[in-house]
Amino acid sequence: MVLASVGLFLLVAGAWLGTRATIVKNELEAAAQLLPVLKADISEVKPEEASATVDQLKSHTQAAREAVGDPIWTLAAVVPGLGPNFSAVTEVARSADDVATIGVAPLVKVLETLNWDSLMPSSTGTNLEPLQKASPSVASAAHAVRVSADRLERIDASSLLPQVAAPLAQAREQLEAVTGALDASSDASQIAPGMLGAQGPRNYLLMIQNNAEVRASGGIPGALAVLKLDQGKLSLGTQSSAGAVGVMQPTLPVDAEQQQIYSRRLGKYMQDVNLTPDFPTTANTAQAMWERKTGQRVDGVISMDPVALGYILDATGPVKISNPELLVLASGMPKELTGKNVVPTLLSDVYAKIEEPQLQDAYFAGVAQEIFAALSSGKGDAKALVDGMTRGTTEGRVLVWSGKAEEQSIIAKYALSGSVAGPSISPAQFGVYFNDGTGAKMDYYVKRTVQLVQECTGDEYGQVRVRITSTNTAPADAAKSLPGYVTGSGVFGVPPGTVQTNVIAYGPVQSIVQTAMVDGKSADFAAHRHSNRPVGSVTVTLVPGQSSTVELTFGKIVQHTEPKLVVTPTVQPVKDVVLGMETAQCVPGK
Repeated sequence: MVLASVGLFLLVAGAWLGTRATIVKNELEAAAQLLPVLKADISEVKPEEASATVDQLKSHTQAAREAVGDPIWTLAAVVPGLGPNFSAVTEVARSADDVATIGVAPLVKVLETLNWDSLMPSSTGTNLEPLQKASPSVASAAHAVRVSADRLERIDASSLLPQVAAPLAQAREQLEAVTGALDASSDASQIAPGMLGAQGPRNYLLMIQNNAEVRASGGIPGALAVLKLDQGKLSLGTQSSAGAVGVMQPTLPVDAEQQQIYSRRLGKYMQDVNLTPDFPTTANTAQAMWERKTGQRVDGVISMDPVALGYILDATGPVKISNPELLVLASGMPKELTGKNVVPTLLSDVYAKIEEPQLQDAYFAGVAQEIFAALSSGKGDAKALVDGMTRGTTEGRVLVWSGKAEEQSIIAKYALSGSVAGPSISPAQFGVYFNDGTGAKMDYYVKRTVQLVQECTGDEYGQVRVRITSTNTAPADAAKSLPGYVTGSGVFGVPPGTVQTNVIAYGPVQSIVQTAMVDGKSADFAAHRHSNRPVGSVTVTLVPGQSSTVELTFGKIVQHTEPKLVVTPTVQPVKDVVLGMETAQCVPGK
């Protein structure tokens, strides 16, 4: 009789648990289907629609949470064998509801108070108060989602049933994606108001890097200007060029490791502050040089290149050249700048139309002023501008450094910082950087590809070969057909039309540079260390039409994570430069 009663109870309990499991499955699937809708509502800034979608989302996640709160379900979670499966489902349901209730819902309420178009920099200023008030809600949401993500990560999925393990993996993946975005939003909401001048005017040194003469972080500083932000009001102040800053006497102090790799030129010439790929070093040095030259100590440094300026023009629309001096200076140049013509205009055409280097610098600076004037006037679409600047940041074309330690500690978490060490660097990160050795503007004609090749080692350590192929696409008669300022006229010992480049590769922390090959033959290379990362460099010289492939092999790689590659942003689209990773085939017995 007792056995029969127990059997009946187990049968009823099993059926009951089955219905609970079906409820959880159906509710969480319904919630998942609402996520794309919510994302669209938020991206299109539709607060009322987003709020309604969140209400639906919460109703589904709350129903799933209530289903796993049943006493029989709680009892089943402690049963040996199957218990961990019920516990895992419980955590997924609870996390989903926490994310919807504590994370997403407050964010949507904040969305109702923010007018993203009004946050655009303008000549009249911006009301930054809503963004400041939103900061605590964004931080709280980020924390709630982070806690949920950590909770799911702690679940041991090795013994779970496939029906449970698969949804758990999907939930982990979704939360990880949301967590990163929310953490970034939280950090931005903390420092953005201050950096935009909410507590008082901020002055930044704006550095436009010229990719036609490549430097590790992009290109030689082609134009300098003071960018002022006061309550979101944007204006350009003093304008100058790297050449006008002059020679630092005495030379500014340089980090010993970087001086060994890049020479004391880092602290001597503004043109060379970005021979190092470490932008905090570049910015700190540029700030000091500007202060010594002008007496003004800027609050930070912002860098971008003409490609990034093109992204801004995509958002603002065409900008007409209104400065009469520019129109006279560059007769035959475009009278209207667009996202399509700004790169060839600034990196090629200017040298054919303007002979004097000082006038070239003046045109470069004038164009930057015209673009930022359009930006400050509020011209353009806010979302398109955000998308363009995000793209520029992702490609390494937009870099930011703050002279305030508390702000820089947050910036340092992200690729925006341009750091070679610290929290923004992945455990298995590689970097490939280029520095011009021609003393000219020939990099407009150089095409490059970079690829990581994972090697077979047969032991516990990893080995990765970094393959860099460069081609000089300049015309065969470049020495005669291109302006002397572009070819360098042999002033620095490189024949006109020929391109000389210092190719520098960084490996992950604690690994070593083992070998270098140039066009399949063993080659000498310089080996150094920078912030505990190995650095190998090779100099490549190319005549018009010539290609060359450098391969640097890094060994003793102990980080067993997916390798990541960062490359100097050039004139080329990043997608054409960075190739997918290749895995070398293992040969038995070797």
